Amino acid sequence: MTSGESPQRDEASPSESRQSRRRFLGDSATAAVGGVGAAGAAGADETVEGELPREVWEERMTAPNDGKRYGWIVDTRRCFGCHGCEVACKAENDVPLGHFIRQTIYHDFECSSGGLARVMVPMACQHCEDAPCIKACPCGALHKGAGGSVQVDYDVCSGHAACKDACPYGAIYIDPVANQAVKCHNCTHRVDVGMEPACVATCPSEALYFGDLNDPESDVSKLQKRLAEEDKLETLRPEKGTKPRMQFAVDESRPMKKWEPKVPREGASYSPEAYSVFNWGEPEPEADNDG
Repeated sequence: MTSGESPQRDEASPSESRQSRRRFLGDSATAAVGGVGAAGAAGADETVEGELPREVWEERMTAPNDGKRYGWIVDTRRCFGCHGCEVACKAENDVPLGHFIRQTIYHDFECSSGGLARVMVPMACQHCEDAPCIKACPCGALHKGAGGSVQVDYDVCSGHAACKDACPYGAIYIDPVANQAVKCHNCTHRVDVGMEPACVATCPSEALYFGDLNDPESDVSKLQKRLAEEDKLETLRPEKGTKPRMQFAVDESRPMKKWEPKVPREGASYSPEAYSVFNWGEPEPEADNDG
């Protein structure tokens, strides 16, 4: 299972490490309850439900000072639903059957003209700048890695699942064997050696763009600039305030408001049921995949 580079930590034996993580879980859960209660009296802006006190996550929310800002553009106008990105992701990251790091959202709807339209949207972790999964993680596993990518430290993850409950985009699942949180990590092991994420390299329709948004000469930056000028870019559920690093190219035939309800929410994960022909149109079911 691949992840970004883990922050340097004090040396400890495996048994000491497990015991300290258990103590930390208990202490953090108690602190979280107290923190939320205090925030309720002081005002909702200080914290939200499930969010731990700032001192628990503030350091992990800070990305390395590498000058990079990795981000995505998903062109919904180009995706034709081949699932190549999913297959590449599963092969690259050894994702078990029935679980997904990324998934293509299908939706059929009736156009204002009376015709039927189908939209297909590749979906994965949004790598939020203000990541709620990091704020909710009681064991300290979720953190910012290279370029601000949201990573999981598998030497620390306890499978608490608070991150899954906090993710507004259903982008995290709990591995049934390892009992640890799994999500897109921007294929850091590939990016660090100059390669593209496996899904980007595989996509035959060139619907996925990834790169350094701080580099004006990168393909993703050039595309972002052009699409922004054309007013064709949207982010998923901006009301959540997470500042996602993934943006979607949309148009009048593929409006986000039509397919957004298909994207799972807090406490859910991508589900094989998303591919049932009975779920391609209305009504939009909430996906869930707990095992």
